[in-house]
Amino acid sequence: MDLWGWVLAAIAAFAVGLAKGGLAMVGVISVPLMSLVMSPVQAAGILLPVYVVSDIGGLIAFRRSFDRRVLATILPGAMAGIGLGWATAHLVDDATVGLIVGLIGLAFALNAIFRPGRGRPPRQPSARAGNLWGLLSGYTSFVSHSGAPPYQIYAQPLRLDPMSFAGTTTIFFAICNAVKLVPYALLGQLSPHNLGVAAVLMLPALLGVICGLWLLRRMSAQVFYRFITWALLIVSLRLIWVAL
Repeated sequence: MDLWGWVLAAIAAFAVGLAKGGLAMVGVISVPLMSLVMSPVQAAGILLPVYVVSDIGGLIAFRRSFDRRVLATILPGAMAGIGLGWATAHLVDDATVGLIVGLIGLAFALNAIFRPGRGRPPRQPSARAGNLWGLLSGYTSFVSHSGAPPYQIYAQPLRLDPMSFAGTTTIFFAICNAVKLVPYALLGQLSPHNLGVAAVLMLPALLGVICGLWLLRRMSAQVFYRFITWALLIVSLRLIWVAL
């Protein structure tokens, strides 16, 4: 990579770290950023080890702050989604997947902005809804590490407190990323070159984890959910733009 490529890669890795530090939606921009200078497939292959290492910091930070019911309702669908992504890897069109994810995220963000849920009771975890959005989250996570919008659509209306939301999100994607290592390796995406680049990107990613935790602990619940809603909107528009 040239200098510009390394700059974008470092920003993408920092965004991954911010996501693992609790600012969940920020990480969705990582693959689109790196896709400006390389193929989305290579970008995903380089970033998966960065995600996995960053997950360790997030798991330590949120080891006592997560909701088991939410994980139990969404993880089975996510595992099926990852399996579907692996089985159809040779058929995947990155632009189509990015467009679908972007449209779903855009619809949800606009609904949250123009029809805020103030006064509505929090939803309860549901196996039916969890498996549906988990399937989409697992599939899009496998294809382009963009599983956050479908996950967000399921998890945000549950209105967990910010630390529980961040912890549940971190643990969910840590499990998904660990499972993805095997099919990524079998598909040749964890090549020595990609692993070498990923090793360099570990430092900005870990710095991102620290910054994300610092910001999360200083945000009110209202500011937190407003932030992730607008982040979802921006990222969704970016995904749609890239796809078109």
